[in-house]
Amino acid sequence: MKLLKQILDFYLNSSIHVALSTYALVRITFHFFHIQYDAPMALFVFFGTIVGYNFVKYDALVRVKKKPIGNQLKIIALLSLISVVLVGYYFFQLKRITQLVSFGIFAITALYTLPFFPNRKNARNWAGVKIYIVAICWVGATLVLPLINAEMPFTGEFLIRSIQRFVLVFVLILVFEILDLANDDPHLKTVPQTIGVKRTKILGFCLLLPFWIVGILSFTLHDVLINLIMVIMLMAFIYFANPNRSKYYTSFWVESVPIFWWLMIVFF
Repeated sequence: MKLLKQILDFYLNSSIHVALSTYALVRITFHFFHIQYDAPMALFVFFGTIVGYNFVKYDALVRVKKKPIGNQLKIIALLSLISVVLVGYYFFQLKRITQLVSFGIFAITALYTLPFFPNRKNARNWAGVKIYIVAICWVGATLVLPLINAEMPFTGEFLIRSIQRFVLVFVLILVFEILDLANDDPHLKTVPQTIGVKRTKILGFCLLLPFWIVGILSFTLHDVLINLIMVIMLMAFIYFANPNRSKYYTSFWVESVPIFWWLMIVFF
């Protein structure tokens, strides 16, 4: 059991799990917009997520706090280095416009981590901003980039799917913020810190309404049923969220939601 726990912890700490979630959302984008599977695009997002998330998680730990690097962190650093190489490899297989937009997403990620302005904290520590930056990056990487690379027009459906994707990520982050309430800096002004846990849950439930509406606009029984299951799943995660939950509640189960969504589309 100890070995299995170590493997699971590495799988989560190295950001492989969250990378699978973004990969799943890219595949969902291919499905909704009838785009043939584009391996360079999907894998660019997958390995880019590993690089981006590990950079965000461990930059301050190593660069600022200068904590000693353990064996697991060394392996994660090696995995991140390999991922950087693969990101570069797939980057040059993307269309020029996709490359330019991906630089914009990278800039937002860098802004989220590094303090670019004198005497100012990074965007991650700007009061009330974190949740919006993360949601925008996820929409950009998993929806905008695949459409641009496939040369798809930005129609009304794109706007609707963008709202759905933004709401999904926003709600998932709300669950994270509820669990992190006891550890987050009060100056961050996260949603639970600002309006309380109960109202945060109510907000999450209300946001699922547009998510549900988008799902039923397709008028196909397949998508309606899957969307219903998604809404019920998200409501359950919100309802049972509290600061005393195990870290695996969010880092594994909550981050698995996009993967479950993709698997339901594939197998149903």
